[in-house]
Amino acid sequence: MELKKQPNQKLRYNILTIIIYAIGIILLAQLFNLQIVHGEEYRQTSNTRLTREATLKAARGNITDRSGNNLVTTKMGSNLELYKTKIDNQTLNQTILKIIELLEKNKDTYIDNLPITVEPYAFKQKEEQAQKKWKKENDIDENATAEQAFQKLKEKYDIQEQNLQKARKIMVVRYEITKNVFSNIKPITIAKNISNKSLNQIREQSSKFPGTAVNNEPIVTYPYGSLASHVLGYVGAINEQEYEQKKDTYSMNDQIGRSGIEYSLEEYLKGTDGIKQIDMSVDGSITEEYISQEPVAGANVALTIDANIQLAAEKALKENIQKIANGEYGEKSQAKAGAAIVMNVKTGEVLALASYPDYEPELFIKRNH
Repeated sequence: MELKKQPNQKLRYNILTIIIYAIGIILLAQLFNLQIVHGEEYRQTSNTRLTREATLKAARGNITDRSGNNLVTTKMGSNLELYKTKIDNQTLNQTILKIIELLEKNKDTYIDNLPITVEPYAFKQKEEQAQKKWKKENDIDENATAEQAFQKLKEKYDIQEQNLQKARKIMVVRYEITKNVFSNIKPITIAKNISNKSLNQIREQSSKFPGTAVNNEPIVTYPYGSLASHVLGYVGAINEQEYEQKKDTYSMNDQIGRSGIEYSLEEYLKGTDGIKQIDMSVDGSITEEYISQEPVAGANVALTIDANIQLAAEKALKENIQKIANGEYGEKSQAKAGAAIVMNVKTGEVLALASYPDYEPELFIKRNH
């Protein structure tokens, strides 16, 4: 019986050996194809697949008067961002300097939170306690002068530039990198609402600015200026405490309603952010951008306010307060403020709600940009 089984076992062994050799040959052939025949092609393709995710900010909802006139709306602004790439310190510093000089040439401003100025050296914080706190946070001796603190940071960031003004420009961005989460998937914002001229130059010369990307962001605007400012309110950057409470629906860079309608109807006015994918080559140049999730704008809010009546009420209120203060209705008084309301007596709708003095809500937006 055993003698009869031996030929069959040998046959099975030979067949198994042939299959293993065949699989090995196929794998070697595939490896040769991947590394030798198409190696360069695949390497070039892989270079374009360093994908970053960028948040597409959703526009806040419009606030309109009873006739549909936009009292608050949004316009799109372009923010310049910088991602971490595989470049050395000197290349990074020179890239930063080129970016800042390009922005300045086109009269664009950039984010500058560095609390030291040069020529002459000085701290922006006037209070000694604020200076000491900042020095401690940045591992600088609490008795260090502004010049010594500047030199400490210059050494920390390996800034070789000898011109003090240029060195500070580099330091401004390096300091921002230090103070924020910065990685190959999480950028820092260098400048907000840059001009089309800067935008086009950066995109056309992306190889000169490795790691840079432009992200569009809606900016709240007030077409009627200060009209109904106390009613509409304003928005501002979310603070750390608010972020901890609302981190499920807000990011650290979000704007949030601070007063008026912007505050009371925040949950309706806030939209839902989208996601943009950015493909970069290993040197930091953008190869492709595409939207993977569209942002959804916030809901619009229509008020009973009539813009024309509101304008007339505010004008009349201001003029009459000034007349009272000047004694045109009798003795002079210390009249400095007042309020007026116009209602539809049939429905109770508020057609105008004026308050004096007023303010420019857009100034709070510019402060954050």
